[in-house]
Amino acid sequence: MNASSRLTTLTRIGFATRGLLYLVISLLILRTGRTEDPSGAIEYLGRGGGQLLLGIIAAGLVAYGIWRLADAALDLERHGTDRKGMAERVGAGVSGAVHLFLAWQAVAVMRGAALSGDGTRESTRTALQLPGGWALVLVGALVLAGLGAVQLVKAAKGSFLRYLEPSMAHRPWVQWSGRAGYAARGLVFLISGYLLVKAGIDEQASEAGGMARALAWLTEPFDLIVGVGLLAFGLFSLVEARYRRLHDVPVDAAIRRATSWS
Repeated sequence: MNASSRLTTLTRIGFATRGLLYLVISLLILRTGRTEDPSGAIEYLGRGGGQLLLGIIAAGLVAYGIWRLADAALDLERHGTDRKGMAERVGAGVSGAVHLFLAWQAVAVMRGAALSGDGTRESTRTALQLPGGWALVLVGALVLAGLGAVQLVKAAKGSFLRYLEPSMAHRPWVQWSGRAGYAARGLVFLISGYLLVKAGIDEQASEAGGMARALAWLTEPFDLIVGVGLLAFGLFSLVEARYRRLHDVPVDAAIRRATSWS
């Protein structure tokens, strides 16, 4: 197996890892009312699953992050060069960076470090300490709102199904798990954007927050409804791990070019 094929295989583990994290987040909401984000889910799994599970999670997230960044740079998924395609590539780049950061957090938990604080809240606090920081916070809120809108459009159109093998894409339960999952994620992004707007206007970092804060903001039964949606997204991610059509990242070609220059 060449380097490109190995990375693709690890990327499938990354999709499965993403699914596992969302399953943990959703089950904690539905069973205990506890709200977590992917970082909190990693820490939760680290306490219960040990070093081996964290190592698999870290490897999968690194591969997934690299694959997303390669998609942003090389257009692996054939998004195109129009406005919509470029927006999707930017989203892929953001996703890649986020998942590489999650991989770093998984390694930190393996080394015994405790993950503390809300990353969105801490970033907001740092931004508000800068001159005109409230404007930076509002820009971040617009980005979150845009990401939320994209997720809701995907849920409505079912455009995510084109990446699956046709035998699975046509199954109703796969379609509806994806739609429910993307809709739930879209709502979480929109709520996070709203909280960030409030933080920027009031210049109070404590009002900002990521997924955990957004889920805690919801009241019953809406938190449970979104929790079910996130559960569906976790299941859909597991389907993607096996049945998504992935284009190899040209790792081998890059290695050959690099060695030919030396």
